[in-house]
Amino acid sequence: MKKYLAEALGTMVLVLMGCGSAIFFGCSEGTAQVLAVAFAFGLSVVGMAYCIGGISGCHINPAITLGVWLSKRMPGNEAIGYMVSQFIGALVGSSIIYALTSTGGYGPSTATGANGFGSGEMLQAFLAEVIFTFVFVLVVLGSTDSKKGAGNFAGLAIGLTLVLVHIVCIPITGTSVNPARSFGPALFQGGEALSQLWLFIVAPMLGAALSAGVWKVLSLEEN
Repeated sequence: MKKYLAEALGTMVLVLMGCGSAIFFGCSEGTAQVLAVAFAFGLSVVGMAYCIGGISGCHINPAITLGVWLSKRMPGNEAIGYMVSQFIGALVGSSIIYALTSTGGYGPSTATGANGFGSGEMLQAFLAEVIFTFVFVLVVLGSTDSKKGAGNFAGLAIGLTLVLVHIVCIPITGTSVNPARSFGPALFQGGEALSQLWLFIVAPMLGAALSAGVWKVLSLEEN
């Protein structure tokens, strides 16, 4: 069961980050936009490989699962479970994108580096900070796990995932996923940035708590 949950989570992150970057940056033919989207998809795989690779192998793609099954590396019933989980994860990821894009415009950070959001965009900003902190902390917990982690490569996985999170989240809130990172700039900015600071403390902490709960389930030893 943990393998299926891991595949669903991994595919959710892939869709959220990859497709999300295309939406938030605008999937045009501009070189910068194309590279941003390409890196978002690639970094999603890197982050999830280090996070859930030790649990499910991190297929997060029905085509990969099919290839693995045809190569007789996994039984048919497990392959079907993987594929179903991947489609469910993709649906969840798409639902999150819909929730983010239907709750307001985009509110990038100000010139001082303070995080922020525009009028009427509080729900969007809150959802974004919870979700992207969840993904980031989940990778941290997974890659640093003493039994299933990435060992000496944990730092690489964490750093690359933070790059990924910024690629997708910058157009929305300027990206916090770190209450301390938001605290300092907000004090210097004052005004609206300071009045919004609570969100950039509460939302990341909630996201981190959710990731801790999910990783606890994923890391349970099966009898």
